[in-house]
Amino acid sequence: MNLSLLSRYAFFAFCVLFTLASLPFLSLHEWLWPFTLLAGVLSLIGIGDLLQTRHAVRRNYPILGNIRYLVEGIRPEIRQYLLEGDAEQLPFSRAQRSLVYARAKNEGSDKPFGTLSDVYQNGFEFISHSMRPAPLSDPCSFRVEIGGPQCSQPYSASLFNISAMSFGSLSANAIRALNQGAKLGEFYHDTGEGSISPYHREHGGDLVWELGSGYFGCRASDGRFDPERFAVQAASPQVKMIEIKLSQGAKPGHGGILPKHKVTEEIANTRGVPMGEDCISPSRHSAFSTPTELLQFIAQLRELSGGKPVGFKFCLGHPWEFMGIVKAMLQTGILPDFIVVDGKEGGTGAAPLEFTDHLGVPLREGLLFVHNTLVGSNLRDKIRLGASGKIVSAFDIARVLAIGADWANSARGFMFAIGCIQSQSCHTNKCPTGVATQDPLRQRALVVEDKAQRVYNFHRNTLKALAEMLAAAGLDHPSQIDAKHLVQRMSSTEIKLFAQQHVFLAPGELLGGKIEGEFYERMWRMARADSFDPAAA
Repeated sequence: MNLSLLSRYAFFAFCVLFTLASLPFLSLHEWLWPFTLLAGVLSLIGIGDLLQTRHAVRRNYPILGNIRYLVEGIRPEIRQYLLEGDAEQLPFSRAQRSLVYARAKNEGSDKPFGTLSDVYQNGFEFISHSMRPAPLSDPCSFRVEIGGPQCSQPYSASLFNISAMSFGSLSANAIRALNQGAKLGEFYHDTGEGSISPYHREHGGDLVWELGSGYFGCRASDGRFDPERFAVQAASPQVKMIEIKLSQGAKPGHGGILPKHKVTEEIANTRGVPMGEDCISPSRHSAFSTPTELLQFIAQLRELSGGKPVGFKFCLGHPWEFMGIVKAMLQTGILPDFIVVDGKEGGTGAAPLEFTDHLGVPLREGLLFVHNTLVGSNLRDKIRLGASGKIVSAFDIARVLAIGADWANSARGFMFAIGCIQSQSCHTNKCPTGVATQDPLRQRALVVEDKAQRVYNFHRNTLKALAEMLAAAGLDHPSQIDAKHLVQRMSSTEIKLFAQQHVFLAPGELLGGKIEGEFYERMWRMARADSFDPAAA
């Protein structure tokens, strides 16, 4: 017991004794001053440790106990820069980040001496190539026409776009750089649910206005949807499409929050919310409560916007709820122009750990289910599908195209392009690169003109790489890629095409006759157009 006590307090006792013993000799030996000062400061720290009541480690190990908190504080940086392997995805690997940085800077991303991936590891994926490669296509032609039969102002979107990130979550300079890059590359910039800020408008890049449950930018004083304010904003020629956010991959069913310390006067003006309070998006919309009412809201937004494409984004949860929306489409004849499927692996916003890890359907399964449901109900050719969720490379885009997507969006990929280093401090207002902060001094470090060019470069070089992959596979256009072109290793001795792994419904299969797979049949029986609640299976 005494030995334990001695070991715990030995360094603290030494600092105190050294300080007291050296004081009489300072006038005689000037070289003692630095050591005495250091020992004195450490002694005061030790006394503070003994008196404080918050941390047991510091009380039991005065002075030395602080080392634990110091090391813990810098652990993420030490791991990221010194210990992390190139392929460890936490949440993005060093190899993925390096690829984005290289393409954003217009540097070569070629690697010598073969792949670093274990091609015999379960889950390894690749595209099968052709013995007769196709001529290289122009990436500028990789565009998707969005706008169904009920839309009078269709939009030609790039195959690769900036996913939803709000001003407020991102800094003014980050928004400026993203939008200017989108303008240079002729692709769209999703506003996120934080509405259209002045910084979205500075450079005139195409916007997709995301409408969340807070109705920011078209919000009445009671927090409900204001049609007149919406119509004014939506009339802007810069706004190309309207996207209703039902949920997001980071925290589906949770709503959103911008902490009050990040709510500046201009954010409050942009969103139409008071200052000095957390800016909260409810977990559900007040404008509709059933699948049928959702479609009526879509029709209302399309009319108010002058016929622009209107759709919704969501992370798949209960399968019968989406099928209920599809049944409502069939009953009402009202169709969204597009649907964006967000995977649970997506998300730039901070969220409770349980939501991040254990809520929502991953992108592949969610996208495939939505695609199959639309095919099985004979609606797929009338509705475009986008996909978002951890997409940063040309192969990532090809993967989602192969299982049903028409185009892909990326949030964190474009954050890397403007300088994000994955410090995971987005919610603290202390982003070290000025990307996700409202601190004027911190965001000053982000030079808009330079980063906008990097956004453009990243987009252009990624689509160029996609064109090269498609040509190697013998394909002329991204629309030609499907599940038979993608392959996954199942075990050390077996690989399967995506077409062999998944069930793909035939056109109209849900509308009559035998449905392939018990799951789809049961979910379809449970789906209701008049309610998100399930019917008896």
